[in-house]
Amino acid sequence: MSAVQVWDRAWQMVEARKPVADMLFVYAVRTTGIYCRPSCPSRRPLRSSVEFFATGELAERAGYRACKRCAPGQAHPQTQMLTSACEYIERNIDSTIKLDKLGKVVGLSAFHTQRLFRRYLGISPRQYQQARRMEHFRTNLLTNDSVTTAMYEAGFASSSRLYESANEHLGMTPTEYRRGGKDLTIHYTIADSPLGKMLVAATDAGLCTVAFGSLESELEDDLASRFPASERKRDEANLGAMVKQILAQLTEHPVTLELPLDVRATVFQRRVWEALRRIPRGQTRTYSQIAEEIGQPTAVRAVARACATNPVAVVVPCHRVIGSDGKLTGYRWGVERKKKLLELEASQ
Repeated sequence: MSAVQVWDRAWQMVEARKPVADMLFVYAVRTTGIYCRPSCPSRRPLRSSVEFFATGELAERAGYRACKRCAPGQAHPQTQMLTSACEYIERNIDSTIKLDKLGKVVGLSAFHTQRLFRRYLGISPRQYQQARRMEHFRTNLLTNDSVTTAMYEAGFASSSRLYESANEHLGMTPTEYRRGGKDLTIHYTIADSPLGKMLVAATDAGLCTVAFGSLESELEDDLASRFPASERKRDEANLGAMVKQILAQLTEHPVTLELPLDVRATVFQRRVWEALRRIPRGQTRTYSQIAEEIGQPTAVRAVARACATNPVAVVVPCHRVIGSDGKLTGYRWGVERKKKLLELEASQ
């Protein structure tokens, strides 16, 4: 994105008075010598009179003074609240934190505390605490001899709670994670599709790979490189139903894919992939629109990386994300396949 496009986007956020933009930049008005937060309720100036700064300090160095209505020279109140809430969760990582208790810490109701997290982080306080626990656990797991020790150090009170989260966050059990996937069995099959050969693979927990290629050997080699320590078994019979569902999404009347997933992902990747699954069939979104939707408008490149690392084609429809100029940009399984997928969906 060029500098001109960035500032055009910033001006759109100023016009819309988006609170989320208050955490990203300030705007200054040459005719008044004042700088404001994007959400400031004051009357909007002419675009030609405005320049943007990453921080209030930079605006003041350029000779501007802070607006008295929105006080942009001070830390944004909601940023302070969010920081306080996250610090409280970090200090009490091993406790059950109720929303009303967290609200009292930041001076908000339970409802507004939940909304604060959803608006700026894209997840709930409970999901944030879970993610932080799993990040602690992932680190501890690689430095401790015992899964149990790592579990308690990360704040999990019981193994049942840990294993509920482990499949979602690690894509395998903690013991399997420590062994690099050793002893994990992956069943897979390869079928013909309108996009060439399609490999579908699953663990006992759920679908872990959907990939396209020209040769079966190419797809099998790729699966082996992703799960080098696992045992891989070709299994047409037990994966037939999954294959039919995925093919139906390509060739027949639209269906909702509710297949269980077993994919390893960071919190950010999961948020992006969840947003992709909400894009209606036959429609597209830009990378910047997805970044906006998850509450991180400046994370456009990170969104593109999350799309590029999606391991389950079609089920997580990363093909529905295009460049801001309307171009198809890249696709893990080739731009031609992306084009054909979009054409198939549009025609139906």
